[in-house]
Amino acid sequence: MKRVVAGADAFVDGALRPVDIVIENGVVAALVDRGTPVEGAEVIDGSGLTAIPGGVDVHVHTRDPGYTHKEDITTCTRAAAAGGYTTIFGMPNVDPPTMRTDDLTQVLELYREKSLVDYNHNPAAKLLDEISPMAELGIRAYKIYMVVDTGRTYPHPAAIGVHDHGALYQAMQAVAATGLRLMVHPHDQAIMDVVEQEYWKADDRSPQAYARTLAVDDGIIWDIATATLLRLAEATGCKLHIVHAQTTRQIEMIAAARERGVDVSAETNHWTIFLGRWSDIETMGSYALSYWVPDHHREAVWEALRDGTIDMLSSDHAPHTREEKEVGWEDAWAAHTGTPGIQYQLPLMVDAYNHGTLDFARLVDLCATAPARAFELDSKGSLEVGKDADVVLLDLKKVWTIRNEDVLSRIGWTPYDGREIQGAVVRTLVRGTDVYVDGEVVGNPGHGKQAVRAGSV
Repeated sequence: MKRVVAGADAFVDGALRPVDIVIENGVVAALVDRGTPVEGAEVIDGSGLTAIPGGVDVHVHTRDPGYTHKEDITTCTRAAAAGGYTTIFGMPNVDPPTMRTDDLTQVLELYREKSLVDYNHNPAAKLLDEISPMAELGIRAYKIYMVVDTGRTYPHPAAIGVHDHGALYQAMQAVAATGLRLMVHPHDQAIMDVVEQEYWKADDRSPQAYARTLAVDDGIIWDIATATLLRLAEATGCKLHIVHAQTTRQIEMIAAARERGVDVSAETNHWTIFLGRWSDIETMGSYALSYWVPDHHREAVWEALRDGTIDMLSSDHAPHTREEKEVGWEDAWAAHTGTPGIQYQLPLMVDAYNHGTLDFARLVDLCATAPARAFELDSKGSLEVGKDADVVLLDLKKVWTIRNEDVLSRIGWTPYDGREIQGAVVRTLVRGTDVYVDGEVVGNPGHGKQAVRAGSV
């Protein structure tokens, strides 16, 4: 089937240009001057809209298998399609946790059956003998959690936590041998254990207390772990990806490590820049946790997004039910942490662009091009001839209000309920096929394919 996205301003070669996008056999076949007739093509009218490459989100919790009362691959990728994301990477904190080749094989089969968008999955680099065999299944990264939950067993189960520095060293050596990237949630569990006890002894288990533990001493829990990871990456040659970058010192250390030649990429998440203010914690409690990000850190993160020190934006889409959040008003340590975000992250970024917070080229790079580049997805991340026709049409002018009733995630709520923004996703195409059009999900489960490096599978 041949199609042409006509009349839109398309983000091509680093700028918005008046070109039409010709699509054939699921790839971009040509970029032609606006209005050029394309024989035999179905025309998608993009007049007044802006075309960008589909978003690539390398940090998504589908909750499938094992926790499908919160979400599953189909509901998650419906939300992704509505949010302008055409490729997602799932996380290993499912049940069974993805630590073995058999686990990974089964999870990838679930994606093949259920995903509307393209996908991959990041297994845990916990069992050394399983690391190399899993690479043969076309993955693009592994994941390590330096955190384990206290007071609950999810979303950071003990089975996949890695805290011992010797174990981290061995895991990074093994991952380095595969040539793939290792995503790590940095966290100093030993310090966290001490700080938590101080609040528990005072019988303070409020959301505010929980928030303070993770931001204690200006981010020491994040900073010490990040320093360790960067040094280990330098020693082992492991390609490192820091998730949840959120402190000034993390940003400084990442920049310095790159100057020494360390191959490190970094992400931040929607909640860092759009949610985790102290006022959010006080009014929404555990519904706003993920984490508290003090203002000076948030300002540093925005600057790092603008200058490229933080490479990309990932949603860390982390759905939990209302019941799993409500308990946090009485005991925040019992509430499951994390916030949903994949449906609204890109529109929030467009709103930030409309308010002059960052330029359009950085927006596209953060949400699409940089993650495709860092994780070596050759066919993703930009509108170029020969690449997958993953196209998102945006209405940059539309003003609208985010509402719980429009949430496509199974949980049915968003921490952004009631927030008015400017900028909306109008249409999403995955390899040239519509998955979301004018407010309706039209894609089918099973359309998604595994996003891999050319020739890797």
